[in-house]
Amino acid sequence: MRARMPTRILPAVGDPDAVRSITTLLSQLPDAEPVAPVTDSTQLVDTLARLAAESVDELPEVVIVHERIGPVPALELIREVALRFPAVGVILVTSDPGPGLFQAAMDYGARGLVALPLGYEELASRVQAVAQWSVGVRRHLGSAVDVFTGAGGTVVTVSGAKGGVGATMTAIQLALAAQASGRPTALVDMDLQAGDVASYLDVQFRRSVVDLATITDISPRVLADAVFRHDTGLALLLAPGEGERGEEVTDRATRQIVSALRARYEVVVLDCGAQLGGAGAAAVEMADSALLVTTPDVVAVRGAKRAVRMWDRLQIRKAEETTVVVNRHTRATEIQPPLIQKITGTAVAATTVPANFKELQGAVDAGRVHELDSKGTVKQALWALAGELGLVRAAEADHRKGGGRFRGGDRGSVSFRRRKDGAG
Repeated sequence: MRARMPTRILPAVGDPDAVRSITTLLSQLPDAEPVAPVTDSTQLVDTLARLAAESVDELPEVVIVHERIGPVPALELIREVALRFPAVGVILVTSDPGPGLFQAAMDYGARGLVALPLGYEELASRVQAVAQWSVGVRRHLGSAVDVFTGAGGTVVTVSGAKGGVGATMTAIQLALAAQASGRPTALVDMDLQAGDVASYLDVQFRRSVVDLATITDISPRVLADAVFRHDTGLALLLAPGEGERGEEVTDRATRQIVSALRARYEVVVLDCGAQLGGAGAAAVEMADSALLVTTPDVVAVRGAKRAVRMWDRLQIRKAEETTVVVNRHTRATEIQPPLIQKITGTAVAATTVPANFKELQGAVDAGRVHELDSKGTVKQALWALAGELGLVRAAEADHRKGGGRFRGGDRGSVSFRRRKDGAG
């Protein structure tokens, strides 16, 4: 700790007028050391991560989040800061300081709430209280403060244009490729009523994503208790064995779960199935990359177009922000990737997955898809897709004996039901 302990305050405010108002008041507070404001959620998290990488003591004691910050909504941003930087106290500045929002802000990890228009006395009192809390936490925890110093994990959702197009196989292989390249990876089965990840990976585990649905403070220990560590190294968060319990995973719970996973893993892959519920919609909205798997046939491509239009209508995802993956591709089919791109209005992955279910069938039937032959064309294509998406550290796959690992340098980065799916 530094000998002198003025209160370092970092405002996160997007509106220029609000920036001037807040910084003016902060400069008048006694023993305050306002930090240059950040203007969006990404800049805030990146700034905190950079400071934490130097030392926890370099983090500001107080972060002030304006209600209109973006692109991540204020409450979601508060949740991420609270999870990744637990010794930083967050204050929400809002024009709606009612009891409902106050409780929600506390649930998401805020330490206080200040009403707009700002008043000196209220702001000074709240900043002082939160700063004292932050200092107390750091003094109590010392070097044990748990901070994720990375820039935040990459979240990828994999959805199916319809049931049976291969979304689950795609999600599993993308996660395996990322894990094999040395990036800690979580695979989440968000097909809550009919998820097959456990069956495909020969897993029996009593906990599921439902166990996190009602927890408002998902600590690293709570998260570790809910995930299953697979032999491949993947952290699995599975769908419930009783499909009807999937309704317990709300969109709000999904946001909390995904934020917690993003804070703990470099890559998070979510299999969202083919039907859209509130949980799946929240996941797709939060994702850094949203994949939509289709096969090159009329019914599936129509399903892809329908899904893209629905995501756009619901303001979940714009078409141009979605990437279609073409599975079971052959040169002979009349529907080729350029036509699919034109029909859906999306980007289409340059890597297509060939139609060769024969090389998958044994592993699928045995529930051992993690043991696919590395020389197989389907696995090679899916791992190449992981490279195209920036999910692996290596620039190229090196399928060495025994297992298709990567090497090389770093690379940047409602009701529902579906049929059991598999690529190939």
